[in-house]
Amino acid sequence: MSVSVILEVTAKPDCLEALKNTLEEILPDTRSFNGCKGVTVMSNQDNPLNLVLLETWSTREHYEKYLAWRAERGDLEALAALLSYEPSIRYFDSFAI
Repeated sequence: MSVSVILEVTAKPDCLEALKNTLEEILPDTRSFNGCKGVTVMSNQDNPLNLVLLETWSTREHYEKYLAWRAERGDLEALAALLSYEPSIRYFDSFAI
């Protein structure tokens, strides 16, 4: 079963374009990383500085390996410099009702 990951970030007011450009540069590697099934980026209509990435991964462990890889490369630190707040990462399982 897949896991859905919701990554929510809020850019510093003067860093929104830099954040969008950075995501555009790094998301091809994310999408091709082992276990990634897809990533969609959305902008909050009421607060354009707030972005949500909806990600689908084979397992939470795949995502955690990806996150560790990003940390080793220094990508997380570079992204954090563009944000007003620490990012929120939440993990969800789907179920039938």
